[in-house]
Amino acid sequence: MKIKKRIIAALLMLGVVFGWLSLGGGHALLSATSSTEFCLSCHSMEAPYKEYQGSVHFSNSKGIRAECADCHIPSQPLDYLLTKIRASKDIYHEFVTDKIDSHEKYEQHRGEMAETVWAQFRTNDSATCRSCHNQSAMETYDQSHDAQKMHQYGMANNQTCIDCHRGVAHLLPEVKLDSKAHEQLARQAQQTTADSREVFPAQVITMGGLGTINPATSLTVLASEGDNRKVQLNGFQLEGAEQVLYLAKGQRAIVAMLSEEGQKAVTAGTYEADEYGNKWRSATLVAQIDQPVLASREPLWSYAKQLDNVYCSTCHAKIPSHHFTLNAWPAVAKGMGDRTSISKDDLEILTKYFQYNAKDFATH
Repeated sequence: MKIKKRIIAALLMLGVVFGWLSLGGGHALLSATSSTEFCLSCHSMEAPYKEYQGSVHFSNSKGIRAECADCHIPSQPLDYLLTKIRASKDIYHEFVTDKIDSHEKYEQHRGEMAETVWAQFRTNDSATCRSCHNQSAMETYDQSHDAQKMHQYGMANNQTCIDCHRGVAHLLPEVKLDSKAHEQLARQAQQTTADSREVFPAQVITMGGLGTINPATSLTVLASEGDNRKVQLNGFQLEGAEQVLYLAKGQRAIVAMLSEEGQKAVTAGTYEADEYGNKWRSATLVAQIDQPVLASREPLWSYAKQLDNVYCSTCHAKIPSHHFTLNAWPAVAKGMGDRTSISKDDLEILTKYFQYNAKDFATH
């Protein structure tokens, strides 16, 4: 009887020791492989580490540093284990396939890797972000006006942190719209028939020596022969800035830029002051154009939506055009466009799309 008790006690003791070694050793192993030092033991992590060193998560006025695991490994037990299991593929590619063992290969796969991480953040509602950042604890009055507005918009539309805060620690993938989209837009412009009575430039076009016309501007065709058209454009001029033709009084969407000759050719109305004391007058100009134009704005808006998807939505969740006013959109679009590789011409098209569909102009 005493022997059996001793055996049972010994087995229990062995079980405790084995369990302690298994759990303790497992925890130690998981912790060790979650350290920034362990991440850096892989040659391919040198590039993202240098990017991280230049971010606010590495160095800031508060002296708080978020390590690799703080952003990439959720603390919830199940998510933690699943993340560690998924990470085994990184070791496989590091030592077996050499998938990203050079700068060129890393850049080639940057977009794919970023999308994988962003998808994980969306699935777990940016759990690692929320382990440090709490929206209910935000002192919004200490934020810029735009930050306050975007946080309110995000909360109202059930967006998660990663929808807007991509690229906070690593460089964003370089994106470009497939040239086929622009080629298709050009083909549609070339198909516009000579009997079209209202046309719209698909890009900035010239009107002889009178100046240039911006994309999406409505032009009334007075006479045409092929691509040669005599057109009339209507707009408004602001006193002191007569070289600019605006969409409407007080609505600063630029439809045309006029040369001195163009300013002299304008048929203008009488200046009238708006509520801010700025003086505006109606302006009409008849000009000759010889470049392909569209019969509708729809192909241009379709192209603009593709630009939005590629250049805007790569960094943050899509912001609807009616979120800002017509006058606010140019500064917003330029500020965001400067952070991307979007061309000047494409940015102009995108800006016009936002302005013509802005919350205070979309019904016009």
